[in-house]
Amino acid sequence: MKIAIITETFLPSTDGVVTRLKEAIKYLRKQEHDIIVIAPDLGVTEYEGAIVEGVKTTTMPFYRSKKFSMPQKKVKSLLQKHNPDLVHVVNPAFVGAAGVYYASKLNYPLLASYHTHVPKYLNYYRLYPFVPAVWWYFRKLHNFADLNLCTSKAIQGELHEKNFHNVHVWDRGVAIDHYHPNHKNEAMRERLSDGEPSNKLLVFVGRLAPEKEIEKIKPLLEERDDLSLAIVGDGPNRETLEKTFEGTKTVFTGLLHGDELAQAFASSDALIFPSVTETLGLVILESMASGLPVIAAKSGPTMEQVEDGRTGLLFENENTASMIAAVDRLEDEQLYQYLSKNARKEAEKHSWQKPAKQILDYYYQTLEVYQQNQAKPTKKSKVKVTE
Repeated sequence: MKIAIITETFLPSTDGVVTRLKEAIKYLRKQEHDIIVIAPDLGVTEYEGAIVEGVKTTTMPFYRSKKFSMPQKKVKSLLQKHNPDLVHVVNPAFVGAAGVYYASKLNYPLLASYHTHVPKYLNYYRLYPFVPAVWWYFRKLHNFADLNLCTSKAIQGELHEKNFHNVHVWDRGVAIDHYHPNHKNEAMRERLSDGEPSNKLLVFVGRLAPEKEIEKIKPLLEERDDLSLAIVGDGPNRETLEKTFEGTKTVFTGLLHGDELAQAFASSDALIFPSVTETLGLVILESMASGLPVIAAKSGPTMEQVEDGRTGLLFENENTASMIAAVDRLEDEQLYQYLSKNARKEAEKHSWQKPAKQILDYYYQTLEVYQQNQAKPTKKSKVKVTE
């Protein structure tokens, strides 16, 4: 097949969506499918034999650390140029809205995948009144698709409640050889703990944004002076967080990639995961593959990955005492070794092979649904597209 993937984010950006797409593309190319990626123009033109077509970017005033691509007619010309057998729009919102519009208008089979829980994010930006409108917008975009995907059963249930059509779960995966306990590195532990490697070292990995609720970790550091925290990542909230954690045993590393990131996971004692807005949270599985117990706030997607008392420890969201109690349990060395061993064993069940093969199966399923839909009335779109 020839598949066009239209995405709001791609290389050189690093996040869970990009990681998932990279693994899918590698698998699809090995199966000799042709892939065209239409994404914000950040200088990348090829990946693993897939053509990357960049489209004009802009910077949002409320999110200056990342470039986005708005809906634009270039998407139409690129689809016509490559004439794919199927279009996969990833996280349709901006340029993805144009992908939905033109795939529908040009009558291509269309799959859409939901990865970012934007309606929930609005609460952290004081945009509560817009939540119903945003749900309406995303539902309208996704319901043009022949088939929809999301990344956890919890989100699938929520999307069904919001009347998204034909929603399936695209399973999680992890690079089990890249993220491994063997990458433990004393020099990295020195760096992450700011020269106090004997401290209990917690690591947070992810985008530094309000919806990640990273500030909730601070009471841990105030409660115990033998704890260190490494915050790995970057984002619009970094400066605010640096002020919040000033005077605590916290190191901000910025973005880490490749071997450095694998070493950061393996050289820490546990992953701390305070967010309840994730549709999955791939860093959870990456830390488990590295042999780290996960200390996480309870949410539907988190509880699908972390079994309390077996692969990690869960705490009640917005309950500081519950979080502190969970971290204190790591002092039980027998429990810690049990959690560590089980975390790695659980991660080994989730190599990228299954979800990569699964997306190809969903592509074939999309073609079948598309053919069935040809007998139905033509879909019309009201998505506005600028020149």
